[in-house]
Amino acid sequence: MMRLAGFQLFIYVSKCLCCDCFDDMAPIVEALTDPVWLGEGPHWDDREQALYFVSIFDHTINKYVPSTTKHTKAKLDGMPTFIIPAEGRPQHFVVGLNRLVVEIQWDGGMNTAKVVRTVAEVDQDSPKNRFNDAKADPKGRLFAGTMGHEYEPGKFELKKGSLYRIDPDGSVHKLDSNIDISNGLCFDLKEKAFYYADSFEFAIRKYDYDVNTGNISNPKKVFAYKDHGLSGIVDGMTIDTDGNLWVANFDGSQVLKIDPRSGKLLQKVKFPAPQVTSATFGGSDLDILYVTTAAMNRGEEQKPPCGATFSVAGLGVSGHPNTNVRLN
Repeated sequence: MMRLAGFQLFIYVSKCLCCDCFDDMAPIVEALTDPVWLGEGPHWDDREQALYFVSIFDHTINKYVPSTTKHTKAKLDGMPTFIIPAEGRPQHFVVGLNRLVVEIQWDGGMNTAKVVRTVAEVDQDSPKNRFNDAKADPKGRLFAGTMGHEYEPGKFELKKGSLYRIDPDGSVHKLDSNIDISNGLCFDLKEKAFYYADSFEFAIRKYDYDVNTGNISNPKKVFAYKDHGLSGIVDGMTIDTDGNLWVANFDGSQVLKIDPRSGKLLQKVKFPAPQVTSATFGGSDLDILYVTTAAMNRGEEQKPPCGATFSVAGLGVSGHPNTNVRLN
């Protein structure tokens, strides 16, 4: 480990899991931000060249600008679980706030955000539920999932969550139910696939995906942790232009590169933080993997850099631009 300009730089030797060899170029893992309690939902804004993410238990939305290393945040009244820019509306964002999808206005500064309106409400029959993860599909529709009441960090009511699609007109469509923790959410137009994880299945599902209607169908498991001797749970994920998934392995101190078509585990990228929560590609060439982590004390203190947001360079792949949410 080396220190660079006040941040921590971690260089790991990355083993190729397709054969018994090591990559010539080891990924470079760098801690970028101060730790937060539960970092989640990273979204790269290609227009601003900035990374947005949330800290759920800190009740904050966050912005990090790599070119300036500036990290700003604003506090909201409730638990923000994702933040995605609203298409065509500068300084406006769609945020999951408890069970609500809200539109907020934020100039990216410290403590300047305000809720403009409520776009949608879900899980009215389970008022203590909350959103957990979300992505905009290629058409700008919001796919967002919920989870049961979390009565203390890491402990919650099971099988209470659902998966929803919120269309630009604000209409809400339930796509699946009986969910423990909604996570992941990736789209592959070439494969006509939607990838999704209910974390306590310890597996990744593939649904058939119709980009024209936004409908999903025919779920099947394409990767199971037990088949690869993995511990921890499936958390957030992203997809690269080769169609491979990069999956946060919460309680596993790593991100996994997975081929969902063959079910093969291709690579492990290690982190100096066990609670790895989510990932997205960013940077000017979309070849930097940004990874959020948590620092939840569940019987053991999680010391820095746990809870930081990290960058990973040198992976040799790139991702797709993140899609913004369309609102009428």
